Parts: sequence; structure tokens; C-alpha cells
Amino acid sequence: MLSYDPYAELATLRDFAPLELTSPDFEPGGPLPLFAWSANRGGEDRSPALRWSTPPSGTRSIAVSCFDPDAPTGSGFWHWAAFDLPADLTSLDSSDGTAASLPAGSKVTPNEARLERFIGAAPPEGTGIHRYFFVVDALDVEALDLDAGATPAVLGFNRHFHSLARGVLIGTADPAER
Repeated sequence: MLSYDPYAELATLRDFAPLELTSPDFEPGGPLPLFAWSANRGGEDRSPALRWSTPPSGTRSIAVSCFDPDAPTGSGFWHWAAFDLPADLTSLDSSDGTAASLPAGSKVTPNEARLERFIGAAPPEGTGIHRYFFVVDALDVEALDLDAGATPAVLGFNRHFHSLARGVLIGTADPAER
């Protein structure tokens, strides 16, 4: 497993207040539930449920994402990214992660498969245990002005400059298990 933590690196650029981020579906650092694996690996392509602490005053929207920095790409692999979620939101149920499954007005960027939804874990054999960074940001804008089809990396760039608080929860997937 690689040790690079992209969110620790971002925190050196800007100080973020902490959000406590948890899931009833897996323990921090523990394996993702089977339903959060890719359908072609026995899963259901459903995001785990997420719960976070109350965002700070001044929060006007929420962004959420799932990123695997251990994918053998040189740039990681985005599984899901959504933004313009309501500011008072403090949880998401397990779902396919489409805009239709999220609160009204939410937007979802295309993931690495170019689908606007959550796609589950599918680490290739021989690449070791992968980490899946689930990240929630409280933003100081009601809506991010992103072009249709913007990538999760573009969302990440824009949310970085509007984040008031951030929570990170890491789950794992071992390709030897599927």
C-alpha cells in the first residue's frame, strides 16, 4: 500500500477546520462493505452511508467525493464527486450517488468511467490494498460555478479555495479478497 495522503498535503496549503466524518458501514481504515465494490467484482456500486458533524457557521453548501490514490495510474482514480449539496446536510444514505439520489439541486461530476454516479472499488490484482478517501467539505459558497462535465479534479481545485472545514474517512479494499 502506498503512503501518500493527498489531503494531508492539501492541508499544508490551507488550514481547514475539522469535520468529524464517519460511516455506519465501515470503520476508519477498515475494509469497505461488499456493496461498495464494483458490480463486476461482486458489489453493487453503492456508496457507503456517510455522517458528519455540524458544519461551521458560514457554510453555504457541501461537497463530497471518493478518491483512490493507490490506483496504478500515476494520478489516482476518482470514484465519485458531488457538490452544491445543502449547507445543513449532515449525512448521506448509501446510494448510487447520482444527482437523482441526492438532495434537490445537487450536482455530480463524471468519475473516471465518465459516469455521473458512484462506482465501487475494483483494485487490480497485484496492486496491494487500496485506500478510498471519502471527503466532505463545508464550502463558503452556495454553488460552485463549474462547467458541465467538469472533472472531480476541477471540482477539487475549486472546492479547495472555498472550504471552511473538511472531514476525511478512509476505507480499504484488498484485490485478493475479490
